Amino acid sequence: MLRNLLIFDLDGTLIDSRRDLATAINLVRGHYGLQPLPTATVTRYVGDGIHNLVKRSLEGADVDIVEAVGLQRQFYREHMHDATVLYPGVETGLRELHRRGYTLAAASNKAAEFCERILEHFKVRDLFVHVAGDGRSPELKPRPGMFLDIMQRTGASADLAWAIGDNHTDIEAARRAGIRSVFITYGFGSVG
Repeated sequence: MLRNLLIFDLDGTLIDSRRDLATAINLVRGHYGLQPLPTATVTRYVGDGIHNLVKRSLEGADVDIVEAVGLQRQFYREHMHDATVLYPGVETGLRELHRRGYTLAAASNKAAEFCERILEHFKVRDLFVHVAGDGRSPELKPRPGMFLDIMQRTGASADLAWAIGDNHTDIEAARRAGIRSVFITYGFGSVG
């Protein structure tokens, strides 16, 4: 018997990563001699992938965005565990869903390599059958490819799949993939 497939977003849904994302962005800004941005400002730029995060964070600055994205990846890799935490109840909830036989997957616009490392850091990676992210997925949310790929890999049909996220990109990707969605209100995304 097939179980429901639950596809979780990462930032703002499973983890609170605002401070570490802001740290990496502000190290990039510092590299270019720019003043740091408040964490709340950087947080508003999160959700549409690293390129957009960096571009928005450096708007108006005369810098090479490709180079800046490379710097952000380097700085984030060095600081991704400094202040990031699982939201309260997430580990218990994921373990209970897994125990009850739900198929769990993660889908983030964050680099897949970083998603893997974060889930391993919090000792929950083994609960997920697949972790999708930038560099491993055919396209980023709000396009549906990430969800469709996970459904194909797990054999789940649209009527058994759910997307859980805190951003309009999650909800729109779910709509485009023809699956149901849950909007998390405690996260830092936007319903759009």
